[in-house]
Amino acid sequence: MPELPEVEALTAFLSERLSGREIARVQPVAISALKTYDPPVTALEGRVVGPVTRHGKFLDIEAGGLHLVLHLARAGWLRWKDHLPDEPPRPSAKNPLALRVRLAGEAGDGFDLTEAGTKKGLAVYVVQDAGQVPGVARLGPDPLDPGFTPADFAALLQGERRRLKGVLRDQSVLAGVGNAYSDEVLHAARMSPYKLASSLTEEETARLYEALVGTLREAVERSRGLAAGELKAEKKLGLRVHGRTGQPCPVCGDTVREVSFADSSLQYCPTCQTGGKPLADRRLSRLLK
Repeated sequence: MPELPEVEALTAFLSERLSGREIARVQPVAISALKTYDPPVTALEGRVVGPVTRHGKFLDIEAGGLHLVLHLARAGWLRWKDHLPDEPPRPSAKNPLALRVRLAGEAGDGFDLTEAGTKKGLAVYVVQDAGQVPGVARLGPDPLDPGFTPADFAALLQGERRRLKGVLRDQSVLAGVGNAYSDEVLHAARMSPYKLASSLTEEETARLYEALVGTLREAVERSRGLAAGELKAEKKLGLRVHGRTGQPCPVCGDTVREVSFADSSLQYCPTCQTGGKPLADRRLSRLLK
């Protein structure tokens, strides 16, 4: 799933290619991706693109007073094409294409939104204001906002009785952090994903804040200037523990462990994060019986 650093990079990538350009055609293919119907996506046609911005994991493309807001969900992606096919896209069970946006001009450039797999979560909105999108309206503060201070972070955690992993992933608490970077932040902070947020000391809260901001900034810098098609590979290369079950921790050399859930998993280093004690993985334990 694209998270804050990848969406930030996509924002910069699209700003260079879309701002000041006229939208010629908007062609929906997967109707399930359309979450709003008035105005229709075709209302964007003929409008000139203004700023491209980010709200957490949401992309916001402003065009002539309307906003095309995109959420790529778990398996969605944006694919830039210097020349889109002339023939109209057709719905197909085997075709991952969900939406095509073509720009005016002889080149016929633009982008496709695609989504792999059978679980569809890709979301496309056309609204007068991005705040009309429910997911945007409920977002917590952005960790990379210059105004987001250690005191603000401490206030978010105060009285929070959930585990750190869940708190970091909650978009109403913090905007933009998902499964991968929550693992990376907790590894950098040397904290268990199961630690209760409200139990953190002042020193631990400060350490977690520095790990949060530092990890995200580092990932943004690694992604800066990359084309959309290169971002997934760069994200994977930059991860230290997430998605690296069974591999050595790059800090201490211990084996990276995993805890599996119904539809996701987390990775961590026992030596760095849990005092050497592996966390219980009931799902895996059942499989081994």
